[in-house]
Amino acid sequence: MSELKNRVESFLKKYNMHSDSVDLDNCVRDFMSEMDRGLAGSSSIAMIPTYIETDNPIPPGKKAVVIDAGGTNLRTALVSFDEHYKPVIENFKKYPMPGTGGAVSKDKFFSMLADYIADLVPQGEKIGFCFSYPTEIFPNKDGKLIKFSKEVECPEVHGQMIGENLLAYLKKAGVTEEREIVILNDTVATLLTGMISFPDQVFSTCVGYIYGTGINSCYVESNSNISKLSGMDPSHHQIINTECGSFGLPPQGDIDKELDEGTSDPGNYLLEKMVSGGYFGLVVTKTLEKAIEDKLFSTEAVRVLTELGRLSTKDVDDYLHNPNNKDNVLVKALSGCSTQDRESLFYLINNLLERASRLAASSLAGTLLKSGKGTSPLEPVCLTVDGTTFYCFYQFRTRVEGYLRQILKGDRQRYYEIVRVEDAPLLGAAIAALTN
Repeated sequence: MSELKNRVESFLKKYNMHSDSVDLDNCVRDFMSEMDRGLAGSSSIAMIPTYIETDNPIPPGKKAVVIDAGGTNLRTALVSFDEHYKPVIENFKKYPMPGTGGAVSKDKFFSMLADYIADLVPQGEKIGFCFSYPTEIFPNKDGKLIKFSKEVECPEVHGQMIGENLLAYLKKAGVTEEREIVILNDTVATLLTGMISFPDQVFSTCVGYIYGTGINSCYVESNSNISKLSGMDPSHHQIINTECGSFGLPPQGDIDKELDEGTSDPGNYLLEKMVSGGYFGLVVTKTLEKAIEDKLFSTEAVRVLTELGRLSTKDVDDYLHNPNNKDNVLVKALSGCSTQDRESLFYLINNLLERASRLAASSLAGTLLKSGKGTSPLEPVCLTVDGTTFYCFYQFRTRVEGYLRQILKGDRQRYYEIVRVEDAPLLGAAIAALTN
């Protein structure tokens, strides 16, 4: 190891921010323990029952009205599947997400949603709504919004039943057809889409995993193991939305703790704040601030780095991809600095990303192990992973897969295949509607 790299790593170890601070075995054990507690009712990992089953066949040719609301845009379509599960997407349209262009009332929010799909409802048999905001799901598969995120401003909708209100506003819009509605989030939709996208392969189960702005996972659990629910048929299974980004026992470093204290929800979503695309730029920014205090960089580098302020995740990831790209803000800032300063910055960001990959692999492995499947190479687990960050972060997928191999061996040996499916929210919402 070079003296320069060793100096950077010693700095990270001083504040417990080094990738080696993540003990894979301990992290997986603690993660799975919290999953068990969540199924019983009390845990940092919510383990939200979705009441969505995966064993029901998809009726070929039948159409579902689909809504995908998860960010700046909202998408609608009619979706059906042929006898080989090949999807047919019709009448696809994209609209601004209500509440992203300024605050809107409850009446305006649901009126807009109803207007978006009013002409589609007579053509579809059910409605599938991929609604990717914190939502409590009920046995009738409707969902009560806890609170909007992602800069959506509709405070009057907080605490409201999404499906019930949408159906009521469809009636106000003149739609006379009665329709059932299923609410689910993007992680569940990802699992369902992976389930039908590879008809020629035999998988023992499917796991859904999102690694993008946030982080989350889901898997199929036996009702008999969900002790916080009563009255469920123990012979049936349903998808559990783990909300794993809220894992409360990750190996936080000193800088992680300072970062968390400065957020709007300290003490919550600790894992997400350490690894996700929405926070990674801030993790690097806070670590750089401490590195500047510790004189890890030259006087000139300290001056230019201090002037940059908060770095975005894209800024720091682009630096790893090409530390000579003159369009990158970090490359520009350090253009007059020494090679040692530029290398030190690379080593620092790269190690933090290595740490993120160890944490991501731990949560993914924990979810896979909790499914209880994948023990035979003839029937691996289908790991459907969505999120641009997972596939575009510097060497990230390769790192995660390397750590998965370290975790899933010996008594934990599992067989799996990581797959990516396009249009997962739309297709998953249709599958949920047509089979539940």
